[in-house]
Amino acid sequence: MKPATAFQSHPINPVDFRHEPLFMNQGIDSWNSFIMSTHKQKSQLHPPEKRGVYITLDGTHGADFDKLLIQLQQACEQEGIAFSSDSTSHYVKPEAELRAEMAPYLTDNRAFGYKASDVRPIQYFLPDAKAALQKSARQFDAMCGIHVLHGPGASLLEGKTPDLRFYADYSRENQQRRHAEHMGSFGLGISSDKVETYKNCLFLEWPVWETYRRDWLDHHVQHSVNQAYYMDLNRSEAPVWLPAAKLASVLHQAARQPFRVKPFFAPGIWGGQYLKELCGLPEEWPNCAWSFEPIAPENTLLLCVQNVTFEVPFTLLMEAAPQEIMGTRNFELFGDYFPIRFDYLDTMQGGELSLQVHPLQEYAEAQFNEHMTQQESYYIMRNVPGAKVYLGLKEGITGGRLLEAVENAHLQEEPLELSDYVNEYHSHTGDLYLIPPGTVHCSGRDNLVLEISSTTWWFTFKIYDYLRLDADGKPRPMNPEHARHNINDAMNTSAVEDGLIARPSVVSRQGGNTEELLGQREELLFQVSRLNLQDTWKADTQGEFVMYNLVEGDRVRLVPAADEGGAVEWGYAESYIVPACIGEYRLENLSESPCTLIAARVNPEWNLPLLPPSRRAANGEFS
Repeated sequence: MKPATAFQSHPINPVDFRHEPLFMNQGIDSWNSFIMSTHKQKSQLHPPEKRGVYITLDGTHGADFDKLLIQLQQACEQEGIAFSSDSTSHYVKPEAELRAEMAPYLTDNRAFGYKASDVRPIQYFLPDAKAALQKSARQFDAMCGIHVLHGPGASLLEGKTPDLRFYADYSRENQQRRHAEHMGSFGLGISSDKVETYKNCLFLEWPVWETYRRDWLDHHVQHSVNQAYYMDLNRSEAPVWLPAAKLASVLHQAARQPFRVKPFFAPGIWGGQYLKELCGLPEEWPNCAWSFEPIAPENTLLLCVQNVTFEVPFTLLMEAAPQEIMGTRNFELFGDYFPIRFDYLDTMQGGELSLQVHPLQEYAEAQFNEHMTQQESYYIMRNVPGAKVYLGLKEGITGGRLLEAVENAHLQEEPLELSDYVNEYHSHTGDLYLIPPGTVHCSGRDNLVLEISSTTWWFTFKIYDYLRLDADGKPRPMNPEHARHNINDAMNTSAVEDGLIARPSVVSRQGGNTEELLGQREELLFQVSRLNLQDTWKADTQGEFVMYNLVEGDRVRLVPAADEGGAVEWGYAESYIVPACIGEYRLENLSESPCTLIAARVNPEWNLPLLPPSRRAANGEFS
């Protein structure tokens, strides 16, 4: 049965700045006018030799700088103003040299690298890059026109103090769309291997350049740098920009209200049809395997300010106001890294996930420089009778014996009978399966799984994948050696049935409403509970964030006690984050029948700090 309200795949979070002078800007024509106006003002105030306007258009790899520049050049030609531009890509080290220098992080493994927490952006560029740009800047001065240095690192290489500074941002979601069109990681050329490209980004590009973005914003906000602007360039035909200092104000306000991220969908070889239909995904997609909502580093938020909607990475919100969102205890444990994720695995009318295992904490740290390993759980949100989940080794089976059987299956090209080695359970709507690191597991076909897990998501060691090829015609990467070091033989039938299959217990009642504790274990940083809601439920964040997903019912409303005008509503299969600073609130069932919400929060007994690599000295790139 389809829900009564349509799934919102582009949820907008309004942020109220109605009473401030307008500071939001949008559109290419508006950008052109702004640049031309700056040139005109400078021409009126300075002698000819100082009338040129020098602009740094910094930003994220993949953003369409060219579209902006072509339009600006045409506007300059119409006004008879000299125009020139240069790209930071002209000053990047040769690909072979860069790959050699970054080899410790890229590794020779197709899927896994070593997170580059100590690489600085300047290491991407030729040693004489800045000197060359200083020379070209002197030549530009004689033009009295408009010159733009554009691309990642423009502010690092600027040949002179710019008149205007921009950071043009571009989402990971859009970057990955361009990866499918063979755009490689920054500086590493084109690529036809999406797995390797994602690895290069996850372990090198994003740790380096997303830290640089944070430093750029911090510097221009803290030092009140005039004429510094943040730009959303996810839609190159409709850029949106605002002063960097105003962005900080917007983010601080957004962090003080419940919010929803923009979901991010992806097809996959085992993907199903349920999410594709529910979420109105493109007809040409063969399926939908994953929906991420939220995985903090991957998702963005749509914020509406002064009637202008723009897109920002969730990580920017976290960096701007981590304690307001997380709460003091969680901030001390995780810093500005949001520690819990929701995502969907859809195998309805699809296939089975690969049999897999996730690394132990110490292995993730030592092998990948990853500060948080992958702790998971499966909540069965919908399924077909007869659907199965595989969890834990059968009694008497060891990880070594399983891997030997898989190797023989590959050599003989004969399918492995998975249930001979791994426990097989018939799944039912409402079941929760806990999956500590080291536990072999997978979902069978015909399940819609809501994963409630630690935020880390890439560290899946595939053990067996039914001898199938991926959509690109290549075998999916198997990781038997990584798996060998991480399979916990103690996670067997008795361990699974003694503690990994949830046994709900009612922990609170309000009238006909009940809250059940579903899952909490010492080695898992998250706690999962379920709220069976007939009418209204009163709650309090008690200084820590909580995440909700409506797993049954049509619609629900959340009303903060301190700001009833800030109420939010959401529908079936959608998620909301309630920041720690909200305090008291109530949940109201807007469905015609009882509804059910899953709630996730940090395990109250978790006390192990899992802080991301310590950030460099404040504004290190710009001091």
